[in-house]
Amino acid sequence: MPRKATNKQTNGQVRIIAGQCRGRRISFPAVAGLRPTGDRLRETLFNWLATDLRGAHCLDLFAGSGALGLEAASRGAGEVVLLELNTAAARALSDNIELLDLKSAQVFNADTLSWLQQNANNMAPFDIIFLDPPFDSTLLASAVATLAQQTSLLAEDAMIYIEAPVRQILDFIPAHWQLHRHKTAGDVACHLYRVLSPLSN
Repeated sequence: MPRKATNKQTNGQVRIIAGQCRGRRISFPAVAGLRPTGDRLRETLFNWLATDLRGAHCLDLFAGSGALGLEAASRGAGEVVLLELNTAAARALSDNIELLDLKSAQVFNADTLSWLQQNANNMAPFDIIFLDPPFDSTLLASAVATLAQQTSLLAEDAMIYIEAPVRQILDFIPAHWQLHRHKTAGDVACHLYRVLSPLSN
């Protein structure tokens, strides 16, 4: 079931809200489980990240339409890596990056969990991670567990945004991930965590 019955962004397009690409629309293919974060939630999220985003090294897991990662790039993130398993969706992301001339963004057509495990020691640590997998899957818990294990992927005081169904109990969040912001909208819950040093917890 769609996460919001009133979501108007089910027609294969989503709008960049702010930054250098403000008002531009990006297209995405019809892919099962792909549901862009709506305008209001994105506006809330990027208000939360306002002081942390410029120049940040960002990772968009399960990128889908690119609504989060491309918004971050538009708003001045220093680098945005987008991961998307579906070939058609990944190709659309690449086309949109070229169309919008977002030189800070790059997309990989890859399985997120495998990519995280294989590249943990080859990437600069990320300041902000967007984690919004398909609902009603086990991918969220698996991705959190992988990030908790691959600590070299996380910068000091990294921020991790999680979008999940309201009904989902996030009892797998590591103790040193401190809840920084929280919001619910309909049947969607948004959580922004700051990763503390385990020694400081």
